[in-house]
Amino acid sequence: MYQVAARLPDGTMPQNGGEPSMPRLEPTTAMPATSMPAVLLVEDEPAIADTVLYALRAEGFDAVHVLTAGEALVRVQEQAFDLAILDVGLPDLGGFALCRQLQAERALPVIFLTARDAEVDRVLGFELGADDYVTKPFSPRELVARVRALWRRTRAGANTATSAGAPVPVQVQGPFEHDPEGRRIRYHGRLLELTRYEYGVLAALLARPGAVLSRSRLMDLVWSDALDSTDRTVDTHIKTLRAKLRSAHADADPIRTHRGMGYALDVT
Repeated sequence: MYQVAARLPDGTMPQNGGEPSMPRLEPTTAMPATSMPAVLLVEDEPAIADTVLYALRAEGFDAVHVLTAGEALVRVQEQAFDLAILDVGLPDLGGFALCRQLQAERALPVIFLTARDAEVDRVLGFELGADDYVTKPFSPRELVARVRALWRRTRAGANTATSAGAPVPVQVQGPFEHDPEGRRIRYHGRLLELTRYEYGVLAALLARPGAVLSRSRLMDLVWSDALDSTDRTVDTHIKTLRAKLRSAHADADPIRTHRGMGYALDVT
């Protein structure tokens, strides 16, 4: 976390040698030097990009900035990144389309930056595989905190997969086939293309078929260390999950809403 330096009495930031200076961010918790996750920042507004880059690098991230989606697609062929921060309103391809292309190559954790705050935009972002969604204007400290939280979750998932013991068999429950090790779920024989949180929600419901899980319980199970997540986050992911389940099998809606209580999964 950081403390932002105070402005001068006239409201301007301090200057250094006549050049515009960045806000002085004093790190209070440094990232270990052995972790140096590479972050790709795709943002076409240099002022925003400079502030975010400064905050990320002060926290120990190996941050790289490009201005356009085209530059990003070239850069990912040259360097492996651990996480991407994408502006939705890019001048060439657009952040949503860029995310789709990046995710087609490999599973890459993504945070969207956007001036759009409509629910339809957030839903689209999550459907494309986004892990978080930050609306402009935002605090660089908050964005860095979200990046750190996402990086911790990503590493925890990787460590769990590599340290696992005996193979866990595929679990079959009615029309669902759940492969916990591969983090894959099939519905009526069709593999569901799920984001990290969609998988978490469906896996939690599959673990107790028929049981009603409250929104707060699902938050604890799936978004345990996410920042500023709300009950609406659960509802949004349930909505996208239902759409993907209907796409796999149009005649059923296995997720049951219990108003005022939560959600349950019918596997019969």
